[in-house]
Amino acid sequence: MRKPKMPPGSSDDTEAAFYEALQQADIERLMACWTDEDDIVCVHPGGPRLIGHEAIRAAFEAMFANGGVMAVPEKMQRHDDGHCSVHSVVERVSILTDDGPQHAFVLATNVYVKTARGWRMVLHHASPGSRVEPPEITATRPVLH
Repeated sequence: MRKPKMPPGSSDDTEAAFYEALQQADIERLMACWTDEDDIVCVHPGGPRLIGHEAIRAAFEAMFANGGVMAVPEKMQRHDDGHCSVHSVVERVSILTDDGPQHAFVLATNVYVKTARGWRMVLHHASPGSRVEPPEITATRPVLH
């Protein structure tokens, strides 16, 4: 099966393609965002660690059985060293309930590496959702672990 063409640009372009494919339930386009390496990892909210293309694809196919996932990345923090780019985002997830549309917020980390085919994902890790937008704490506010 032929892989869909990805934009050749930046890690931001690959991230945009990933979220568009997620919203459109486009498994081929979504999987084209991932690197060809076997050690890719995905963790869905509250789920197990999925390793490799087969496990990740199966999980997204099951998710897409109910249609696309209306997740929009917001408030991105990025670290980019030219070969690896780490994006920490707040995903605003729209959920249709009996009371109408509701929003949940998920913290996600997406890691991309620069390959011969352009920027590709090696990790997507998402936290369990919350009905309220999570606060952001900076170095000016101490955090105890």
